[in-house]
Amino acid sequence: MRERYGASDLMHSRGGSLLSAIPFQRLQGVHLDHHPFGFQSTADQVIAGINLSGKRTIVTAASSRIGVETARVLASAGADVTLAVRSLEAGGNVVADITASTDNDGVHVAALDLTDLSSHDKFVAEWEGPPHILINNAGVMRSPRADTPHGWELQFAPNHLGHFALATGPHDALADAHGARIVAVSSS
Repeated sequence: MRERYGASDLMHSRGGSLLSAIPFQRLQGVHLDHHPFGFQSTADQVIAGINLSGKRTIVTAASSRIGVETARVLASAGADVTLAVRSLEAGGNVVADITASTDNDGVHVAALDLTDLSSHDKFVAEWEGPPHILINNAGVMRSPRADTPHGWELQFAPNHLGHFALATGPHDALADAHGARIVAVSSS
């Protein structure tokens, strides 16, 4: 029988991505067996008391659903947030909404199609400075069988290859951030 793990199980893993995305200072005095977060926790509850001023973040697929909420909560904590999206128009609308609701002028949009290597290369080439947090949120699910122009399966390309390329492309910039975090969002 295959065991299933949820978000609260990841919090118990000392190497888990959820745990490593939380600044160490926030974890001091927290007993991992009795963590304060669970399935009902909101993003606002998790970020409460954390100051991300001076931190630069990238969130893929930040023009819809969980990407918007992720970008919003990072901006509310003071982070400089780049929405890496396929549609600049949709991303621009989200930037305007987040800026208005958080009073954070450090929210930006940049074009990124994780199924297209030239889009990835352009995004990485135009990025300046160290990103402190990279949130690989984009994902395709239950799409009809199709291939990208590069011959990759349409679901596999953005979910895995595109995010891998995004994490390795600006590797030196991530290293320059000294303690950068890469968070991979997944679902079951």
